[in-house]
Amino acid sequence: MNKTRLVAFFEISGSVLAMIYALLIASNTGNEVLGFSLLLASALLFAGWGYIDKRWAFFALQFFYATSAIIGLIRWG
Repeated sequence: MNKTRLVAFFEISGSVLAMIYALLIASNTGNEVLGFSLLLASALLFAGWGYIDKRWAFFALQFFYATSAIIGLIRWG
């Protein structure tokens, strides 16, 4: 898979997972563990995108999102 396709995959799938995460958390329907799992997956995908594109600030930001996801999983799990 070439760089452009890989970046597009990471960007699109990370965005979709982040949107689903936000809806699950905001809906307050008891799906917090799933939501925070999706946030973690999204952060990992976005980190891959940031690394490949050498977007270092964006890459670093994903560590904070991943940490938030792990805290959420511990708290709600």
